This record gives sequence, structure tokens and C-alpha cells, in this order.
Amino acid sequence: MDEPQPNRTATMITGFTMLLLTIMLIVFSEHGYHATVGALKLFFEVVFPSLLPFFILSDVLLSTGMVHYLGVWFEPLMRPLFNVPGVGSFVFSMGLAAGYPMDAVLTAKFRKQGLCTKTEGERLLAFSNSADPLFIFGAVAVGMFGQPALGAVLALAHYASVLMVGLTFRFYHRRESASAESGVVLRGIHRRAVDAMLRGRREDGRPLGKVLNEAISDAIATLFLIMSFMVLFAVVIRVLTATGFIGLIEGPLGLMLKGVGLSPHLANAAIQGLFEIDLGSAAAAHAHAPLVQRLVVVSAIIAWSGLSVHGQVASVLADTDIAMTPYFVARALHAVYAGIMTVVFYRPVEAALGFVTLPAFAARDFLVEGAPSGMLIDGLHLSLMVMGVSLTGLVAGAVVVGGIRGIRRAWLTLRYR
Repeated sequence: MDEPQPNRTATMITGFTMLLLTIMLIVFSEHGYHATVGALKLFFEVVFPSLLPFFILSDVLLSTGMVHYLGVWFEPLMRPLFNVPGVGSFVFSMGLAAGYPMDAVLTAKFRKQGLCTKTEGERLLAFSNSADPLFIFGAVAVGMFGQPALGAVLALAHYASVLMVGLTFRFYHRRESASAESGVVLRGIHRRAVDAMLRGRREDGRPLGKVLNEAISDAIATLFLIMSFMVLFAVVIRVLTATGFIGLIEGPLGLMLKGVGLSPHLANAAIQGLFEIDLGSAAAAHAHAPLVQRLVVVSAIIAWSGLSVHGQVASVLADTDIAMTPYFVARALHAVYAGIMTVVFYRPVEAALGFVTLPAFAARDFLVEGAPSGMLIDGLHLSLMVMGVSLTGLVAGAVVVGGIRGIRRAWLTLRYR
């Protein structure tokens, strides 16, 4: 059987583009060096210590069968709302707590183990991709804007739009899981959850020592892959800026932003945010534009998450059959929703919760001169708290949905008796 031939045009465009970037990097090597140093500093001071514990613990929880246990309990909530299996609650909670690309790592593992179908994995990835609270409250609100009170506005707009994306994508290829959706029952749910837990542990079969060893190895490998993408896109953006390429497209993009009621001065931030979330958010925070417009662009950038994160997600999903197209559509939709929600929530949230912040986020030099003492510890505690709150909320939601279903079932029984 003949092997498929590569597309001639695509191959030439990719090859010459990479050659041009390499030449530009050689010419502007000093810019590339400083971009690399900045990206590595960000990775080792923030990303590495924030994500490493979650990567390790998620593997251990999966091997012990606890994820399977939670999946049975949350099936009555996740299936009606988002049309995904109950184990999606674990991905959703870990995504909220740890941020990008934790959701992609877990979704890929679930798909490989058969805990979700291809379509369910694409739905799950669409709405579980979210920024962690440490980044929103600490890096953006304090480190970039210098206003801790803005964290509540950005966080509420971001997480509300996450749920909106999930509710939208529940209709994505809906017929493929119609039978599964109608099969959710609550009778004997604890016993089935325990059986699922034991089955998951039995199927894994590895000693806990080996599980922990492999979890650490996989976590380190994934994190260094993330680091490589961060460095690559930081260098590309710095080199493109030095060559004046970004300046060439600022004008047309500025006119487009002006057409939708935003300041053209935010064009540079939008371009940088297209590639990398941190650089784009920082540029938007310091742009010469009204505060609410800067917040709208920052919300859209955080929701979009940047091509750097998209590259990380694509690399994690490379060994699965989950397509990237729904993910890209979801990120664009998330950006639109987040921008709109920022406008909706800005005034009322600022009035009601504008005073809410955390003591650890009181230093303005976060991500500028390095994280202040205690920042990462408190950030980890905050992430664990968010994960706990989200799981508690899902439990409450499952109870409510179960009660409604029980009342409906009893009413139908009485009606047709």
C-alpha cells in the first residue's frame, strides 16, 4: 500500500517559514536569548511548582480507581448538563485548579483508557480548558494591572464563560451519545461507584510504588515539553517584534478593533495574545486604553490561551484520536463569551466584590521581579481550595439533579399507573 504523499504547497510554506524564522533568530540572536531567559524564569518560578503536584496526584488518583468512583457519582450531573461521562468532573475540577494544559493531559489519559469516547473527549476538552486562579488573581490582576480587586471581575467572567462553552458544546455530535444520556440512574449509585473503583484499580494492577515512580517521570516529561513550547513562542514573538513584522499588522487589526468599539492601541496586545497568553495579557494591561476595554481584551486572551498552549495541547493529544478542530472552535467561542461577560459583570462585580483579594497577592512585583515570599505556597493552597469548592459544587449539583429526576420518575409512575 502506497504511503500518503505530503501536500506540496503546505510543505513548501512550512519549510520556508521555518527557514526564515531561523535566519531571523540568527540575526536577532540577542533578542532570542533574552526571550529564552524570561520564559525559563517564568516556567521555573511559576509553572513548574504550580503544576507538578497536580500532575503527580492526578496519575495516582487515576491508578487507585478514585477517578472511576467519582465518575459514577457525577454521571447524573455531567451527562445532562455537558453530555460527558461522570469522570469529566475530575478533568473539569483539575483544570480549574491547575490550569492549562492539565485538562488535555487528563482527557488524553481518559481516552487511552476508554473512559470516554472520541466525541466525549472533544466535548470535555472544549470546556475544561481554563486558567488557574493563581494566574488570574496573582499574575494578571496584581502583577500586570496592579489592582487586586480586578481579579474577581476577571475570574467570574472567565469561569462563567467556561460553563457557557460547556453548555454550548453539549450539542456537538449529540446523537452519538443519546443512548448514554438516557441511561443515567441513581439507584444503588454508591455500590456501583465502589465496584467501578475496584475495577479501575484491578485494571491498572501496578504496585503503588511503581505508580508513583511513573507518575513523577511522566509529570517531569510533560512539564519540560510545556517549557519547550513556552520558550519557542516567546522567542518567535520577540524576533517578530524586532523585525517589525508585528508592527505591520497592527494597523489593519487596530481598524478592526475600532470597528467593534475597542481602542486601536490594543492591537499589539491582541497580536501577542494570539501567540502567548502571558505576553499578550501584560501588553493589554499596559496599553493606552480605557480600563474596561483592557479587561475585555485580557479576558479574551486568557480564554483563547494562545498558540503556545494550543501547541502543548496538540502534543499531548498526538497519541489519541481526539481532533483539534473542535478545540480551536471552543477557544474562539470562549474568547467571545469571556469578552462579553467582562462587560456584563464589570460594574456589578466591582461594586459587590471589588474589595475581595488575598494577602499573598498584595505585592505588585509578581512576574516582574519574581514571586514574593509565600506566593507559590499560597497559590497552591488557593488552587486546592478551588478544586475542593468545584467538587463540592458538583456534588451539590448532582444531589439537586438526582432529586429532580427522582421527583419526575415518581410523578411519571403515578401518572401512568
